[in-house]
Amino acid sequence: MENWTTIPLINLATVAAMMTMGWIFSVLRRNVTIVDSLWGLGFVLVSGVTFWTGNGFAGRSLLILILTAAWGLRLAGYLTWRNWGKPEDHRYGQWRENSGQPFWIVSLFKVFWLQAVFLWVISLVLQKAQLSSAPSRFTALDVMGTLVWVFGFVFEAVGDWQLARFKADPANRGLVMNRGLWAWSRHPNYFGEFLIWWGFFMVALATPGGWWTMISPIIISIVLLKMTGVPLTESALKTRRPGYAEYIGRTSTFFPRPPRRKNR
Repeated sequence: MENWTTIPLINLATVAAMMTMGWIFSVLRRNVTIVDSLWGLGFVLVSGVTFWTGNGFAGRSLLILILTAAWGLRLAGYLTWRNWGKPEDHRYGQWRENSGQPFWIVSLFKVFWLQAVFLWVISLVLQKAQLSSAPSRFTALDVMGTLVWVFGFVFEAVGDWQLARFKADPANRGLVMNRGLWAWSRHPNYFGEFLIWWGFFMVALATPGGWWTMISPIIISIVLLKMTGVPLTESALKTRRPGYAEYIGRTSTFFPRPPRRKNR
């Protein structure tokens, strides 16, 4: 019981401190886009603290740490590379414009601390898997969860890589990315993210009472499918990419499937 009365609170304080430092940096740079890179790093931090301070089954705790570090560090590195030297993301730029002069302090609550709370709640699935001492062996759910995670990780990483290569070619400026995984899903990176968190849940489900951590992948799924994931991305692309309507007509929104044939 000691684990669940201390370690989660330590993790909450840790991610809040990390986000506060990120906020200070954003004020100095007048650019809050850094919060995107801190998102993945925050989960790595939570998993690391839980691994070193918890007393759950060491094998499962280490497994979660390895999976979280692989996902979080890749995502943070990719987003940092993508955003480096560029203007503030249009989402945050709009908030800055709407908030006016007080945005420097508003962003602490509306951007950084809000994401710290979301991050901590979502990370409960990781903490539950790492803090549980039973079962003190790997189970079929651990294996299946890891396989789902691996599939999602590859899908997300390959999708990001394919999109980065497409954007790097000047000949593709203004065109719609409809190749590779992007021919099967309009958001393969989000689909990969979706699988990653359901994979984490399957590992947590292997522990007693792990069912309640379903809250974590459910939140991720809602964010991706109904909030800042697919809807926000598509609303921007529909206006900036002339061929996007045709792309929508033949390509699945989220779950991959073969592209529809063009009507003759």
